[in-house]
Amino acid sequence: MTPDEFCQQRAAASGSSFYYSFLFLPERRRRAITALYAFCREVDDVVDETDDPGVARVKLAWWRDEVARASEGRAQHPVALALQAYAQEFGLERRLLLEVIDGMQMDLDQNRYHDYAGLQLYCHRVAGVVGMLAAGIFGTRTPAVAEYAERLGQAFQLTNIIRDVGEDARKGRIYLPLEDLREFDVTPHEIISCTPSERFVALMRFEAQRARELYRQAYALLPRSERRTQRSGLIMAAIYSTLLAEIEREQFRVLTHRVSLTPVRKLWLAWLTWLRGQPPPP
Repeated sequence: MTPDEFCQQRAAASGSSFYYSFLFLPERRRRAITALYAFCREVDDVVDETDDPGVARVKLAWWRDEVARASEGRAQHPVALALQAYAQEFGLERRLLLEVIDGMQMDLDQNRYHDYAGLQLYCHRVAGVVGMLAAGIFGTRTPAVAEYAERLGQAFQLTNIIRDVGEDARKGRIYLPLEDLREFDVTPHEIISCTPSERFVALMRFEAQRARELYRQAYALLPRSERRTQRSGLIMAAIYSTLLAEIEREQFRVLTHRVSLTPVRKLWLAWLTWLRGQPPPP
């Protein structure tokens, strides 16, 4: 199995919404974004699937070394070998890949965020930076597009956090800023015990509005002349903003239910967005 085939298998098996945005890209760009996605899955799984935090830290340290080796043409892991093949062509900078690992490290170091500024740093590292890397693969690395992609990545991550509140709570994690919980009179115990309330719904409406604002900011930053090259990112935006709308329609039952879109619906959204080449409604 080649490194590209390994990454393709990794991406297809995940069932992630991101996979649908890859389908319409030219082959070489598709392989590069699939390699980037596989890298993110590998380092994310280190944290999610390793019970011992000490072991997880050792594995993340290995990946830091592997990113360094890839930048020198000495990669060992199939995913790193794939990244190595596309790094220079698509601007997959070592410092940005390491920053993604920094974000994963945060999950080992803390399971609460006191304020939105702390959560923003996390979202920037695990998703905003990935957005910047992806924008380069899609076709441009201008400052305006990089800023758009970073903001859009943060919107995606906040949408994920909203969707996964209950799932994260069962792992002992609360990503929602504690200052927001206090503002809406929701206790951490209510989140961890997955106890819904009207106060919790009001809190989630606030977080959803914050995510919507990030989508609006991102779309405003994307130059009209770059919409065509960034259609894959807009596909992701269509899927994620639709997911957020579904969560809202479900009255934020995220403590006890996981809201998702069917593969057929994701494919339909991807096809429509590719044809239109326009940002979806925020």
